[in-house]
Amino acid sequence: MMSSNGTSFPNFFLLGFPGLVPRYHGAVSALLLLVFLAIAGGNIFILLLIKLDRRLHKPTFLIFCHLALTDLLFGTVTLPRVIWRYWLGDAWMAFRACFTQMYFVHFLGATHSFVLMLVALDRFVAICDPLRYPAVVTNAVVTVLGGVSWLMPASWMVGVVTEAIALPFCDSPVIRQCYCDHFSITRLSCDQSQVEWLAFPLAMFSLLCPLSFIIFSYCAIMATVLKKYGGESRGRVLSTCSPQLLITGLYYTPRCFVYMANNQGFHFSELVRIVVIMVYSLLPAAVNPLIYCFKMQEIKENLKRKFHKRKATCPAGRIVVASS
Repeated sequence: MMSSNGTSFPNFFLLGFPGLVPRYHGAVSALLLLVFLAIAGGNIFILLLIKLDRRLHKPTFLIFCHLALTDLLFGTVTLPRVIWRYWLGDAWMAFRACFTQMYFVHFLGATHSFVLMLVALDRFVAICDPLRYPAVVTNAVVTVLGGVSWLMPASWMVGVVTEAIALPFCDSPVIRQCYCDHFSITRLSCDQSQVEWLAFPLAMFSLLCPLSFIIFSYCAIMATVLKKYGGESRGRVLSTCSPQLLITGLYYTPRCFVYMANNQGFHFSELVRIVVIMVYSLLPAAVNPLIYCFKMQEIKENLKRKFHKRKATCPAGRIVVASS
């Protein structure tokens, strides 16, 4: 790749965490490896649990499969390269590999937003129109909407990446981030006027469109609960929304905070910005499987059944009665 000033840099240099001294590189890579194992192990467990138990083949759990898959893929796309950077000290990334990573980072992020909209839709119909829920929210409907949630970002991100690749680069090849994303790459361009005409509108659409529907859905849910339910019934109905609210809050709250802070003129230091981005990108992926397991009654009951089956058989093969 030739930049406009005649210099050439076929690779990008991933800065990572600014100011991190080399003696801490091993500890950081070990910590990130644990995070990756938690993301991979937890989300694969959820996917297999739902796949193998036909009693969980319901719309709500199919949506959770989409969430678990986006979390698993996002962690796989980003974390191994960061671990490699600090474990082996190799901060250079090939030009095409960097743009490939950028594609998947933003494709998976947008997909996650649209799947969260499906989560809100599921709860909205279940609580506001429960009699029509079995007819409206079916496995087939979730499969189609889930497919659209993946295909839309996958198609438009091709245009975003193609636009970014065509930019003239005349700055240093240092990407001030732990992985390749659109903002960090395009800020190296000589011509900033070409940067945002496609990427920014699509980013706002993929963030604000699902968020607007989510806010509307949960406001409608709250109004319905306050109007139609009371006492213990109200608590039970709201408890069915708690996993979805936790998952949605973990994803959107830090992002909205960062965007609002930037709009108000409050700028983070480079280190704080990168750490915050890493936390809000990876924390939900690591925590979501725990939310599924501890907040969804059907999954808890499934785990209890499996646990009691194992407990009922002693090591010698004799059958004993397990306590209920």
